[in-house]
Amino acid sequence: MEMRLDRVRERLDLYERLMRLDKPIGILLLLWPTLWALWLSADGRPDRIVLWVFILGTVLMRSAGCVINDYADRDFDKHVERTKERPLTAGRVTTKEALALFAALSLCAFALVLLLGNPLVIWLSVPALFLAASYPFTKRFLAIPQAYLGVAFGFGIPMAYAAQLGEVPPEAWWLLLANVFWAVAYDTEYAMVDRDDDLKIGIRTSAITFGRFDVAAVMLCYAMTLLIIGGVGYAQDLGWAFYAGLAVAAGIMGVHYTWIRGRERMVCFKAFLHNNYVGAAIFAGIVVDFLVSGRSFA
Repeated sequence: MEMRLDRVRERLDLYERLMRLDKPIGILLLLWPTLWALWLSADGRPDRIVLWVFILGTVLMRSAGCVINDYADRDFDKHVERTKERPLTAGRVTTKEALALFAALSLCAFALVLLLGNPLVIWLSVPALFLAASYPFTKRFLAIPQAYLGVAFGFGIPMAYAAQLGEVPPEAWWLLLANVFWAVAYDTEYAMVDRDDDLKIGIRTSAITFGRFDVAAVMLCYAMTLLIIGGVGYAQDLGWAFYAGLAVAAGIMGVHYTWIRGRERMVCFKAFLHNNYVGAAIFAGIVVDFLVSGRSFA
């Protein structure tokens, strides 16, 4: 009996690593844009059930995305120092197990969507699933697959607006575009870590495509992110607290420049991880602005 329990614990630990639940940065990078959208679409008063459905759905879909990513990259990952010990690549989890886990996570996320009973959100969940499942394969042929990742990571934005308003207004798509620029920025930093290995195995990334202009491209994408989000906030008459949040985010991005300009692998990875604070600063600005303006209590 004890040996059987040990076996179960071992499998659960491997599945946890396969879903990257031990590395929550990916969940946070998906969650912040979703929270921006929930607060902006609801004037600072998101429905609690909708809020929890989207938080849990983000965790489930990010986990599913990690599983299908490792399935797609299993033959490439064994040639990359950082990824060669991932459970699927190392042969400790089978491809059948990985696909079954991906299907189970996706079904659980879809069940959450059904709980909302919103036809538009249900329909939007179809392209959301397609984007999450197909992204890993775009690294074979897209010059900047990180842009595709930005759409996949940000599709909770139009879904959030649909859940709160029953429609997807233009500002939702602008926010999604901002998220694409942000994803290209932080995932280029991430890709700078693996650039040498990716060149050897033929994977295409933005760090390779941008070449010696990689740092400039990251900073330009950061600037576009702030510009677009600022425009959305201006259109909604947000005030000083919102712009203070953007200013803090801009300061953090400036720190990232000092880190990545030397293109040292681990420092670039540090900048990637630090983007959690960019998303948090923007969200804090949105929340505080609604609170001080009184609209959250209207």
